[in-house]
Amino acid sequence: MGAFSRENLLILSGLDSTSHRLDRYRTLSDFNVTAVQDLEGVYAAIERASADCVLVDGAAADLNVEILEAIHHADPALPVVFCADDMTAGLAVRLIRAGAHHCFHTSESIEELCHAMKSAAALKRARERALREKRDAGEPWRAILVGGSSAMEAVAETIRLVGNRRCTVLISGETGTGKEMAARALHAASHRAYHQMVAVNCSALPENLLEAELFGHTRGAFTGAASARIGRFEQANKGTIFLDEIGDMPIDLQAKLLRVLQEREIQRLGSSDSIKVDVRVVAATNVDLQERIGQGRFREDLYYRLNVVPLRMPPLRKRSGDIPALVDHFIQKICSAESIPLKRVTLETMNRLCAQPWPGNVRQLENAVEMAVAVSGDNDVLAPRDFGLTLGPIRGFAPKAQPESPIPVDESLDFETAVSRFELAMLDSALRQTGGNKTAAAERLGMKRTTLIMKMRSLESNGLALEKAG
Repeated sequence: MGAFSRENLLILSGLDSTSHRLDRYRTLSDFNVTAVQDLEGVYAAIERASADCVLVDGAAADLNVEILEAIHHADPALPVVFCADDMTAGLAVRLIRAGAHHCFHTSESIEELCHAMKSAAALKRARERALREKRDAGEPWRAILVGGSSAMEAVAETIRLVGNRRCTVLISGETGTGKEMAARALHAASHRAYHQMVAVNCSALPENLLEAELFGHTRGAFTGAASARIGRFEQANKGTIFLDEIGDMPIDLQAKLLRVLQEREIQRLGSSDSIKVDVRVVAATNVDLQERIGQGRFREDLYYRLNVVPLRMPPLRKRSGDIPALVDHFIQKICSAESIPLKRVTLETMNRLCAQPWPGNVRQLENAVEMAVAVSGDNDVLAPRDFGLTLGPIRGFAPKAQPESPIPVDESLDFETAVSRFELAMLDSALRQTGGNKTAAAERLGMKRTTLIMKMRSLESNGLALEKAG
């Protein structure tokens, strides 16, 4: 696919950050730029692993060590750059001593700022890559789990802790999140990796056939049983059995599975002899088992037997930072299987893929990549049309609509007065629409409540006042 090297720049905009300044940052060709107005937005981006560098842009009065400490508390390795109109040497020294990567005055060139953020992001990625390579050298199973987001690292850490244990693991998560891949990683992380992992879909077979599939049967146990056959539990002896869609297992069969988990022995269908098995059980579900317990469709005692170690797979929308790595992985996998030259993805295409909601999660993304590879023909570059993506604006970056009726400018007015009247009309309209609620009005205008109040005071000091809302 070729390297997807653009870093993710997250801008935490302060009270004085103008749309003009933010637009200037968004033109940086070396970055995927996202702007947020509070620390909650920063935390959300860190959770999605979609930030390689944070630029805190605001007035010096708003830039403080507490902001830096809050960001580093969420991600100690995330470089933070500060920029302000009134950045002083003293403030810069305090911030850098506290751990800031660099501090800038807005009079400095955008090229210098861009270079500092680029080097900071590259350093972060280099450190992460070195740490990952060092860790993966002794953990080959980690390659099964594609992605380095914080959500996937939490999954990997659970597997790292319990992989070599016999304890039962219950994997939950939405359809298509990669629950079977997590089960395979669990198997590969254990001493059982040298033996077989056997997968059974509990919703794919009727009850009588599922029982025979799991536990085996003797000759003549039922119509068509011409010979004896061992079941999946015996096949998985010394290894791992993966019970997918466990929530769809018939209630009568759940009692027999409970006995297997308790006694570690099975009985073939048609036989009273018990057979000891040494098997690690991993189950998966995309439904709420506790809700099914309340409906009488799942045994509560079996739930607690299965849920010894819970492992939840995150949906793709919670780990959108992993999409480039997943796309790269699927392209290599599909092109290798088809014995065709490796294809690559355009930057525009990758941006659009990262902006999609993917309700079908990783499985939907893999299917989309497979379709794109197929319909691209002999082209070695995958474009948005190959994925069925429209050419409209990328989600989150749509241009703001202009006011339907701009304030007419009287020729006798000076520029400052005209701007003040325009601001006055905007604030008055927002307050009227929200019944005078300043917090709601600020949200409607895309600003902080404190900014709105400061604007109101500034207008009043210039002899302009808002009409009473309501």
